[in-house]
Amino acid sequence: MKKLVIYKKLPEPLLIPLHRRFDTTYFEDIDAGNQSAFAAAVRDAHGLLGASVSIGRALLEPARQLTAISTISTGTDSFDIDYLTERGILLSNTPDAPTETTADTIFALMLATARRVVELAEFVQAGEWKGSIDAALYGVDVHSKMLGILGMGRIGRAVARRARLGFDMNILYYSRGPVPSAEAEFAARLLPLDQVLAQSDFVCVTLPLTPATHKLIGAREFALMKPSAIFINGARGSIVDEPALIEALRNGTLRAAGLDVFEHEPLAADSPLPAMKNVVALPHIGSATHETRFAMAQLAADNIVAALEGVPQNVVNRAALAKRATSST
Repeated sequence: MKKLVIYKKLPEPLLIPLHRRFDTTYFEDIDAGNQSAFAAAVRDAHGLLGASVSIGRALLEPARQLTAISTISTGTDSFDIDYLTERGILLSNTPDAPTETTADTIFALMLATARRVVELAEFVQAGEWKGSIDAALYGVDVHSKMLGILGMGRIGRAVARRARLGFDMNILYYSRGPVPSAEAEFAARLLPLDQVLAQSDFVCVTLPLTPATHKLIGAREFALMKPSAIFINGARGSIVDEPALIEALRNGTLRAAGLDVFEHEPLAADSPLPAMKNVVALPHIGSATHETRFAMAQLAADNIVAALEGVPQNVVNRAALAKRATSST
């Protein structure tokens, strides 16, 4: 029986068939108290299933039986993919399951920042609503504005669909190359990054975190944006130079920001971002609904079963398949 290490809490209906199918070691979470036990379990594992843990060379080097990892996420920046491929270890993810829910969250941030929803809800809760509000508390419209999307993958396209069909927004986008489906369906226009930033009323980040996108948006990029612009990040915090964002929000370079992700998570208690009235800060809830998290866990469980017993699916590093084929001949 193959050994499977699970390193994230899973719903009981998903755990039971995995326990029956594999020799499982189950950690609901990984912390300082069980890191050694986790490393020891990985050493003998054939497969790993989990999320929210950095999986690198040092952990995997002793794990000579390991052939597959399934992450309960779309992003794969927690893994040394080059090393996995070199070893012939398959990495699978959950590319479609969180798309619509994450796009919902991004659009919620757009609406909340533009209409100052959190700030004004707190205004009412504090008993400060004494009469009709004046221009000092007005927000700005979302409909018919210019939306710049950085990254036109699954989530970018889902945001574009909401923006164009639901809010009659004009769409600009920055991507490594053209995305004909977005251009045909949403009249999206591909432009260089600087032009997207300069022309957009809302700038929304949906890019994956890679060496090329790390700190892609900093002081220079914020300075290119309209002072009235609103910045939304629903991708990865490290795509943005956070101190530069804070300064842009403080000095009026940007109107506001809606943030679901941060460079370091959880956000430090002394971060100025949550206290800023022109910021809506969320605790990385992009895919955090009961329905979507279950669907992600189900797909990740299916992925590890397929990788260990059948035909692999949703493989991120398909070159590892060739590496395994070469190694077995």
